[in-house]
Amino acid sequence: MDNFLHLLYFLPLSYLLFKLFKLIDQKRHQCCYILDYQCYKPGDDRKLSTEFSGEIIKRNKNLGLYEYKFLLRAIVSSGIGEQTYAPEMIFHGRETCPTFEDGITEMDEFLNDSIEKVLARCGVSPSDIDVLVVNVSMLTSIPSLAARVINRYKMRDDMKVYNLTGMGCSASLIAVNIVQNIFKCRKNAYALMVTSESLSPNWYTGNDRSMILANCLFRTGGCAVLMTNKVALKSRAMFKLKCLVRTHHGAYDDSFSCCNQREDEQGRVGFYLDKTLPKTATRAFVDNLKVMSPKILPVTELLRFSIVSFLRKMSESKGGLRPVINLKTGVDHFCLHTGGKAVIDGIGQSLNLSEYDLEPARMTLHRFGNTSASSLWYVLGYMEAKKRLKRGDKLFMISFGAGFKCNSCLWEVLRDLGDRNVWDDCIDSYPPENLTNPFMEKYGWINDEDPSTFKVPE
Repeated sequence: MDNFLHLLYFLPLSYLLFKLFKLIDQKRHQCCYILDYQCYKPGDDRKLSTEFSGEIIKRNKNLGLYEYKFLLRAIVSSGIGEQTYAPEMIFHGRETCPTFEDGITEMDEFLNDSIEKVLARCGVSPSDIDVLVVNVSMLTSIPSLAARVINRYKMRDDMKVYNLTGMGCSASLIAVNIVQNIFKCRKNAYALMVTSESLSPNWYTGNDRSMILANCLFRTGGCAVLMTNKVALKSRAMFKLKCLVRTHHGAYDDSFSCCNQREDEQGRVGFYLDKTLPKTATRAFVDNLKVMSPKILPVTELLRFSIVSFLRKMSESKGGLRPVINLKTGVDHFCLHTGGKAVIDGIGQSLNLSEYDLEPARMTLHRFGNTSASSLWYVLGYMEAKKRLKRGDKLFMISFGAGFKCNSCLWEVLRDLGDRNVWDDCIDSYPPENLTNPFMEKYGWINDEDPSTFKVPE
């Protein structure tokens, strides 16, 4: 009888222990790790110097004096240097008549370089990849770019494949979120995330100021990221994803239309940036932080901010500075999207960040420009090359994109990092003493020109 009673107790207990073990094991295999990443750096023959940029501008016969002055101000204040990269067709003088093949060639150069390098460094075969996510917003091909990757590397036919288009500069974290969700229901998997942008068919040759600006900011680039949820590979991993938050304000008309691809009055296609962009970006940023902050900050900071906000609200005098939440209480490094100097300055002011915090984004904008969704990984590469990333550090990534979207995530650094990646040839010279763009020195005479007598330079 006693044995029977013991058995009655033992069976439910065993079942509970089994379910508990299964739950813990499932949680262990739902982690998302970055094993390695590889940014793309074109050859030196694709660098946009001041001299060549001036030639490109002079080739555009649709520009007048006012457009020249606008471009001069935009380039000088952009925060971009002379070593950024442009598509090959620009150097062949074909920006007014790009072909579909130009866009495909631009993508193939990046895909063949970065994917091969990241797989080789990790010792992973293309046939080992279980999930492939490719995001390139402004180039659609049939078969898809994801299919080109599969064909190029002869990957398995049972892969989970996602090809993202039209998601803009925030697409990298959307791709990470897709991988994160797949890892929740699939054990011991490898995922390859590929992010870039095709500028070849999207170089604007008209004179609409809101569309010319994109030419001043966007540059060629891309990144391949290898991720896994294999617990056995944790010791080799670089980062572990802690949390990710996506905010989409497409329901607001001003947010939806503030940056989009459109035709100008002459039918020339370009990327339009509206003057309401800063306002809509701020709104999305604030809403994203409202969700993210409780996930990454200690209770003491959340309590402090709540008390200060409440006291200010109840106070009769509502002047003075608004309370700012201190993200540094839960974050060690800030990986910001290089949307432009104004974007970096705005985030820095909103979060009360120091120049040390903003340096990686500023230097990435100066060296590589805005490489769209891949820009976050160049910023990350700068931090690593400067040996800032130490085991246990928390890294906050934030990006913005058309739609309008604001996406952010928090990574934990799993080991001390110091690889130079694409910064190998120049990291020792950064940050430079002077970030002034030489355009004003060379083309400043445009400001003194008389509109009635101005002629386009030969």
